Amino acid sequence: MSSKIKLLYFLVVAMLVLSACSAPATSAPAATKAADAPAVTDGKCLGTAEKAIVDLKCKEIKIAVENAYPPFNYIVISTNKPAGWDYDAWNEICTRLHCTPKFIESAWEGMIQAVADGQFDAGADGVTINDERKQKVDFSVGYVKVDQRLLVRKGETRFKSIEELAKDGKLVLGTQTGTTNYETAVKFLPEKRIKAFEQFPFAVQALIGKDVDAVIMDETAGQGYMGENSDKVELIGASISGDQLGFLFPKGSALVASVNAALKAMSADGTLDKINVKFFGPNFKSMEADIKK
Repeated sequence: MSSKIKLLYFLVVAMLVLSACSAPATSAPAATKAADAPAVTDGKCLGTAEKAIVDLKCKEIKIAVENAYPPFNYIVISTNKPAGWDYDAWNEICTRLHCTPKFIESAWEGMIQAVADGQFDAGADGVTINDERKQKVDFSVGYVKVDQRLLVRKGETRFKSIEELAKDGKLVLGTQTGTTNYETAVKFLPEKRIKAFEQFPFAVQALIGKDVDAVIMDETAGQGYMGENSDKVELIGASISGDQLGFLFPKGSALVASVNAALKAMSADGTLDKINVKFFGPNFKSMEADIKK
């Protein structure tokens, strides 16, 4: 399911990609505390007609977000307000397109179909671009390339890769239902050894509580969950699968070209890098305790 920067501290998590006509994608390093995220400008027209790359004349853009997938989107307990990469990215996009972002909470399960049916103008949530989904929705250019990795309890010694985990019939793998992470999991393990949760926070809590032995997820999300939980969980092993992430839109949406233009401009002037430094990487400080379930 994520555009990013060069790692400032540890490893390169993602890298900006360009499609045939060009497309952003970045790598990821250090981050900010959840409380440091700016206030959401939901319902406010951003930017000006004079400076707009494409002037959408304050058009309201209904954007589906799960609000349960850090660092992309989540609710901060201390403020009861949403925050995350998706919010900052879309606020910047609308600033460049002179439009009004309207964030609407939606469960991951059913989100793609809801966008396809026109219930939303766009879908965020770190969605992996693949051919099956392209049959239902249109995608923006890939804004980041991410690797799927294993998140495990700190100090795990029983296995070092998904292949080794798969060989031990007693081990259980956690993930989120309806994701490409789940699709990858079933390539290695029988479904009876895969425990799928409605949201990744539940999978991570199950890992910490020893109800599952590992969780397969996108590396960027895994680093977001680590944050100050670095004493409890860690990412191990090589990349299991590399994927590009993009925003999704109803088929034939006129928004795709405008959003692509904004993303390319954000990539060219370094704005995507700044957003990525803030939300991706091992220093991201929005942990389980700070996120409203």
